[in-house]
Amino acid sequence: MIMMAITAVLLLVGLGTTPAFATTTPPPTAAAACATSATTGCLQGTIKLPSGDPAVGIKLEIKGGDLDTVATTGSDGKWSQAITVAGPYTINLDTSSIPDGAVLDSAAKNPATVNGALNKNVGFVFKIVGGTTAEDGTTTQTPTTDASTGVSFDRFLQQLVSGIRLGLLLALAAVGLSLIFGTTGLSNFAHGEQVTLGGLLAYLFANVLGLNLILAAVISVAICAATGYFQDTAIWKPLRRRGLGTTQLMIVTIGLSIALQYAFQYFLGASTVRIDMANPVTVQLGPVALSQQSLVSMAIAIVVIALVGFVLVKTRIGRATRAVSDNPSLAAASGIDVDRIIRLVWTSATALAGLSGVLLGLVLNGVNWQTGLQLLLLMFAAITLGGLGTAFGALAGAMIIGLVVELTNLVLPGDFKYATALVILILVLLVRPQGIFGRRERIG
Repeated sequence: MIMMAITAVLLLVGLGTTPAFATTTPPPTAAAACATSATTGCLQGTIKLPSGDPAVGIKLEIKGGDLDTVATTGSDGKWSQAITVAGPYTINLDTSSIPDGAVLDSAAKNPATVNGALNKNVGFVFKIVGGTTAEDGTTTQTPTTDASTGVSFDRFLQQLVSGIRLGLLLALAAVGLSLIFGTTGLSNFAHGEQVTLGGLLAYLFANVLGLNLILAAVISVAICAATGYFQDTAIWKPLRRRGLGTTQLMIVTIGLSIALQYAFQYFLGASTVRIDMANPVTVQLGPVALSQQSLVSMAIAIVVIALVGFVLVKTRIGRATRAVSDNPSLAAASGIDVDRIIRLVWTSATALAGLSGVLLGLVLNGVNWQTGLQLLLLMFAAITLGGLGTAFGALAGAMIIGLVVELTNLVLPGDFKYATALVILILVLLVRPQGIFGRRERIG
């Protein structure tokens, strides 16, 4: 019930600060800011040079509705344009405004058509790559592929690091989900909403209440941990004592997931909100470019995952947790308080999911009502691939899924990256049904 109380708090705060939840207006920059409302929508985007630096002064001709104007990117490479009529808009990037040594990606659609909507931010991105423009206006794109691999080594490194980043953040949530399954046999379909809750609470405390970002993150994780404790106390333990099977419990988690999704969407809307309002600072590590938020988030994820591994292997509580996961009846017969261990697992799992939500919100520069839902399938893929119920299997599975998702972009369109991860999952399970770290069980 604690999660319903949290959503009530979000509603109360949202009533007093409606613009904060209804809009995602970025801080003022050289480009004109745009605020959404019931009668106004925003078209916006960010354009960067091949080096990763903002593309300043790029002109975009925007036509549609009652609009015929030109937007220009500011010092941060961002552009925005307010609209008052919903419908299709044509955006044409003026290639003559692109700096020397760069051209519009040959695969980009220019002009492009987007569907503008009122009370919403609609984004569109033009990709600029290295190249030259001849006097006759024709462009020559700098080759980005290697003759032997078909992909540039620099781009491969960038996607590899991005895959490691995604794998680490995915592992934070997947480890907890795997421990819940291992100790209770329950597939928790509401685990993704714990990720969303962590990100939204961080936004609430950091931007609405004005707390320090670190303090906001700590409080958010603590509240997420409390939701896990009270979930087990008020819902899961009573249902277990009533003898409900895992199928019935799983249906309860699906219902809880749907209810929370609608609650988040009701309070937040369909907009994406930013936890850190400062413009991301890019750090160049050789051919790899990462934001400072990404580097810090990866470091935190590594430390926390290492700490979880240490607790599971080297402490009495960790050994008791693994014992309950292996055989709850035998663990109870040996004197282990199974209910206490399960409650501790729920508390820890929701805390890890909340932390994952905070870090994802920083890395992705925003969080919305379905952030966790979008990751849920990848989480299940990770724990199934690594071995159901094993924390280390979840870590390995998350890293594999993260790498596959990001490296797929090298050879396939971005829309296929999640599908590719699931295809890999199916192929692995055909060969090793118990997963990488799972144990083959005898039936009968």
